[in-house]
Amino acid sequence: MSKPTLVISCPIDTYSGYGARARDVVRALIQLDKYDVSILGQRWGNTRFGYLEDHNEHDIISRVIPQLTSKPDIWIQVSVPNEFQKVGTFNIGITAGIETTLCDASWIEGINRMELLLVSSNHSKNVFTQTKYDIQHKQTNQKSGELVATVPIEVLFEGGDVTKYFPKNSSSIDLSNIKESFVFLFVGHWLQGTIGQDRKNVGWMIKAFCETFKNKINAPALLLKAQSAGSSIMDRERILDKIEDIRKGVKGKCPNVYLMHGEISDSEMNDLYNHTKVKSMISFTKGEGFGRPLLEYSFVKKPIIASGWSGHMDFLNKDLTYVIGGELTKVHKSAVQKNIILEDSSWFSPNEQEAAKALKMTYKHYKATLINAKKQGTYNSKHFSLEAMKNLLGEILDKSLPEFPKQIALTLPKLDLPKLEKINE
Repeated sequence: MSKPTLVISCPIDTYSGYGARARDVVRALIQLDKYDVSILGQRWGNTRFGYLEDHNEHDIISRVIPQLTSKPDIWIQVSVPNEFQKVGTFNIGITAGIETTLCDASWIEGINRMELLLVSSNHSKNVFTQTKYDIQHKQTNQKSGELVATVPIEVLFEGGDVTKYFPKNSSSIDLSNIKESFVFLFVGHWLQGTIGQDRKNVGWMIKAFCETFKNKINAPALLLKAQSAGSSIMDRERILDKIEDIRKGVKGKCPNVYLMHGEISDSEMNDLYNHTKVKSMISFTKGEGFGRPLLEYSFVKKPIIASGWSGHMDFLNKDLTYVIGGELTKVHKSAVQKNIILEDSSWFSPNEQEAAKALKMTYKHYKATLINAKKQGTYNSKHFSLEAMKNLLGEILDKSLPEFPKQIALTLPKLDLPKLEKINE
């Protein structure tokens, strides 16, 4: 008996966050062993291709098809919602979601083209559920209805790979250029926006760190594992210039801020997390659809300091993690992205005093913070692993998918053919 055909359209071969999410979902679908899985590869912005060959993902490569030749039973599209298309008998959209309080109308329209939407966090689900737009009648310009998401929305968290991210006693990462023995780590992209307005809030974070530890003897260091548009030398120099501009704006002697730029492997990232100098991860983000680096870092059982709003709050327990309070503020014009980050929306601005207190407390009482960090890591390793994500995906599909017509194998009658004898010439 054949399995339902499933085609998943996703940036499977790209070095991107959405590419990583796509590969996790594809592997889970294959392991569930309930569907005949094929993959339609897509690009993701300007991110480079080649991940599958570079990592010998031959099982996935064998399932990649050049184009659709028939209508699949199940169509899954991993993308932003305004790109969703209805292709299969049953259509599922998967998106990380949204980092602000409002999504574009085109996203709601895209969501409603599907039969099911899977998002990475409760934050994303809430935004999609609560976003509403008035529909105007073309002739009278009067309100004729309301545009809202009408399809079921389920949360499918982005499981972390506990075989790649885990505590270890050694590290091959060379941080000998960092003289300090206590390093706060940030991991993420430095995106568009003026200081204090970029989505990851990197500029504000640097300034807050410098103000907190300026003029201090034996001050800790801040290490940014960051880039903006890519891994080029020009991108690296632009980031270094921005760091220096921020430090110059602080009156007094600033602590050191270091930059690690470019791509590194998963094993190297785990080594970075486990390095004896790296003590804590910090993120004063203005909004996350999920916040994958924070989850992966939690697996190594070191303390985390993070903004107390949006996607990562699904897996960060405020009793086990230093969660920073703050308030929702309007998105600045410098950070607006068409159809993605809207000027009419809001996101999080962390409280400067709380951020400074968290940095100081983690630095001064580090051993005490490790107790809760270990509890957080142990919990997350069990409840937010790839295995847990796979099981949840299976449960969602089991309850959501309809019965598909089963193809019956054709049984041919047994033919009683005469026995052939060899003819000697």
